[in-house]
Amino acid sequence: MNSASSRSRTLKAVGALSLAAATALLMTGCGQSSDSASSAATSEAAKVVPQKQTTSPSATAQLTQDQQERKTVLDATKVTFDDAATTATGEVAGSKLVELDLEGVDDDDNQSPSPTATGSPTGSPSPTGSPSPTGTASPSASPGADGPVWVAEVAEKDGTIHTVRINAVDGKVIEARVDADQDADDKKQTADWLAQATQTPQQAAKVATEKKKGTVTSVSLDDNDGKGVIWQVDVVGSDWKKTTFDVDAKNDTIVREETDED
Repeated sequence: MNSASSRSRTLKAVGALSLAAATALLMTGCGQSSDSASSAATSEAAKVVPQKQTTSPSATAQLTQDQQERKTVLDATKVTFDDAATTATGEVAGSKLVELDLEGVDDDDNQSPSPTATGSPTGSPSPTGSPSPTGTASPSASPGADGPVWVAEVAEKDGTIHTVRINAVDGKVIEARVDADQDADDKKQTADWLAQATQTPQQAAKVATEKKKGTVTSVSLDDNDGKGVIWQVDVVGSDWKKTTFDVDAKNDTIVREETDED
């Protein structure tokens, strides 16, 4: 009796162990099958749904309004500062350049010219040769119907200033006229400054662009707070930012440098 009971208990134990082993094997198989199915589904989904692309904004989208205005005007400009200077002085025999400005580039900082490529400047010249603004510049600062314009001021030996407007695309002179609002003191000051400026505006522009690679958009003769005269040169770099250099008009030394971050 005891022997039979012992055998019965042994058989039950063996059966229970076999059942547990079979159950564990089944569960393991199901888990592997589930993992494989999930992995396969993910792989198929990846083939159907493309990876999301992250693109950086374009260079144009990152430009400030001032930088975009400079880019617009300079992209349309074909005549260089040097060529415009030569044309302007050639228009008035024996004259010297006092100022040369690319219309539409940072006009709020310098002057308010006519927003189109035709017509005369709206202001009267000051002793420095920079027109006094009387109007409002075009808010878009885009080139006029005939393209961008170089506005030059050249002076005769006695200081008489002439304004010469040059098409910055084909280099043709649009207008040349004597500035009528100069008095004797204005002319004397201009003549004195030119006599002190032993370095040419072209030399000053070269000094500025050697310091910062870019395009010259403005050069003007000015007083250095009573310490002689300077050529003030604006250079726009590849980042479309403008840097202004004050270059001593006697020795080509840069006495001031300032970059407009706008």
